[in-house]
Amino acid sequence: MLIDVVLAVSGVLALAVAALSDRLPRWPVSVPVLGLVCGVLLGPELLGVVTLPPLTEDSTWLHTATRLLLAISVMSVALRYPLRHARTRVRPVLLLLAIAMPAMALVTAGLAALTLGVGLGAALLLGAALCPTDPVLASSVVTGGPAEEDLPARNRQILSLESAANDGLALPLVLVALAVAGADRLGAALAESLWQVAGAVLLGVAAGWLGGAALRAGDRYGSTDPAPRLLFTAVLAFAVLGAAGLVHVDGILAVFVAGLAYNRVSTGPERTDDAPIDEAVNRFLVLPLFLALGLVLPWSAWADLGWRGPALVVGVLLLRRVPVIWLLRRPLGLERPDAAFLGWFGPIGVSAVFYLAVEAERLAVDPVVLAAGSLVVAASTVVHGTTSAPGRVLYRRTQTAADSRSAA
Repeated sequence: MLIDVVLAVSGVLALAVAALSDRLPRWPVSVPVLGLVCGVLLGPELLGVVTLPPLTEDSTWLHTATRLLLAISVMSVALRYPLRHARTRVRPVLLLLAIAMPAMALVTAGLAALTLGVGLGAALLLGAALCPTDPVLASSVVTGGPAEEDLPARNRQILSLESAANDGLALPLVLVALAVAGADRLGAALAESLWQVAGAVLLGVAAGWLGGAALRAGDRYGSTDPAPRLLFTAVLAFAVLGAAGLVHVDGILAVFVAGLAYNRVSTGPERTDDAPIDEAVNRFLVLPLFLALGLVLPWSAWADLGWRGPALVVGVLLLRRVPVIWLLRRPLGLERPDAAFLGWFGPIGVSAVFYLAVEAERLAVDPVVLAAGSLVVAASTVVHGTTSAPGRVLYRRTQTAADSRSAA
């Protein structure tokens, strides 16, 4: 029943998205928002077409679904730009990963402790899960013709690469938070973090190099025409994800590194032909997941939070990222409009659901963690999804006005 409804409704939405593909990027609503709203409409709180246990009671399937979607998403980011362009963004991305991401985790943990009154372990679990910038939601901001017209390439590349890299590198923060919460010893968590990251890098480099070499070898047989090549990158992502699970390393990071290595080994035309995978992910693959997420939103658990839930949402959206990026704008080489834009558009989405599900699987976490975390995810999906198009236009107008003043 569930899969039939999700597939049928997702298919109808996909047809609508395809029909409106030229105009939708300019609309003040994103594809994930459409999926989420349709899930809410079909869910038990409104039409009652599908009734499922809320994610606070069963998040196992969400772990698998988000893991697969994130693998495709980070692979698409790795293939989005020529590697020579990505190299020029190494310094700002490293700053965002080494300084901004831990700072965002601490700010979120502090807000959780202040508003929810939870203990240190639960606060750190929320902070670690909600700190990464989501590559799926971020892609709706930085891809497509309107984004290329409104935003400079540097901003789009920084946000894309940060969102893909921090998805995997947030895992050590989650493991440490789990240790503090009592799931493991801190020393064991640090050792596991080291292996997860180092092993993922090694696996990703090897798999990406082999994938690129295999594709070059297939040129002689016509197996690397654009359509087979596009499918090959998705297969490569899933293969790396499966191998990472077998050797217990960070699968999302391994896929991203594999994509970069594949990008490096592949020729220019190969990389360019893979780029359209972005549009497939942004417009179609996200629909079933956000539709299903809308079906299992824990409304009663949100109601139990009372005023604390909205207070946490407002605090996280305004204080988790904006002040951090603003304070780092000079080291990042950002002008004020760029810092404001990149500070605001650091959405919380699929990656947060993934890590919340990881925490739920590895530790019987306080139900407040899942309830509050899912509330922030839903709010970020809606708020960032409805402000992305107006935000891009506002940024363009601000830059145009600044250029006019400089020329005067």
